[in-house]
Amino acid sequence: MIACNEIGQGRPLVLLHGWGLNGAVWGDLAATLAARHRVHIPDLPGCGRSHACDVAPGLDALTDAVAAAVPTTATWVGWSLGALVALRAALRWPQRITRLILIAATPRFVNGNGWQHGMDAAVLDDFKTELEQDYQRTLTRFLSLQIGAHAGARDVIRSLRQDVFRFGAPAPNALAAGLDVLKGADLRAQLEELATPVHLVHGSRDRLVPVAAGEFLRARLAQVELTSIEGAGHAPFISHPQTVVDIINSVDTPVAA
Repeated sequence: MIACNEIGQGRPLVLLHGWGLNGAVWGDLAATLAARHRVHIPDLPGCGRSHACDVAPGLDALTDAVAAAVPTTATWVGWSLGALVALRAALRWPQRITRLILIAATPRFVNGNGWQHGMDAAVLDDFKTELEQDYQRTLTRFLSLQIGAHAGARDVIRSLRQDVFRFGAPAPNALAAGLDVLKGADLRAQLEELATPVHLVHGSRDRLVPVAAGEFLRARLAQVELTSIEGAGHAPFISHPQTVVDIINSVDTPVAA
């Protein structure tokens, strides 16, 4: 089973990190949310404290691993690859996930087949090739794409690199499998099946998952809201943490009887 840190008391909340990172990326944001929630922070297979955990490749295998480590009923917050995992989990087990808060979410990461709201598949292929040669440099390059060029970006990237290796280097096979998921997953045809309430959070300057991907989701989901954070990139919970905390706390509130 994958590792899952738990902090705080209150309503259960699951935080899912993105590719190449681990639960430490949530940092102070998780601690702030713990004032109102019991926060569950899993490390995806091969990452962080789940370094030695190996699972079969594929999106469903990732959702299986997370579902086995978190409460049977909770709000799930997913970022990037974590958002894709959360979205797939809600499609498979709608009774388990009370609501979704998806940060930098997309039903398809790569361009093609009538989809131009992602990145070129060749970029992911290059990352996969470079992983075999120098995975630390490759991860740093990917982090740079996620953070962008805003003021203080270098400090953020330095902090993220510390988070990546805090529990040892990610398993190379897990990194490659994660890139395969990003390249191959396409949930567009299933979106109308989703009945779970969704709140989408996007950065207006996201270079990996543009706001257009969120607008596509908003047009096809039954219960959905979209918040675009001006000036934020692919990781708005890092560049604009209080804004994201406020969104999560306002969305994940008890329903009046």
